[in-house]
Amino acid sequence: MAIKSVSIRIEEEMLNKIAYVADYEGRSVNSHVLVLIRENIKAFEDANGTIEGDINPDVNVKPTRK
Repeated sequence: MAIKSVSIRIEEEMLNKIAYVADYEGRSVNSHVLVLIRENIKAFEDANGTIEGDINPDVNVKPTRK
């Protein structure tokens, strides 16, 4: 599986807030964003059916450090 990089534009206040939540959950911002993306894909697939592809959104989710 190839790992790709993507950059986003985000307001500073929103970045600060997501960093706060990520830290609370024991994750980096990057890891937390990946968790949010996986949760969104899973919710979409639960409601609309599986999206074709090899990656399962339940796989490779880094657990919290709590």
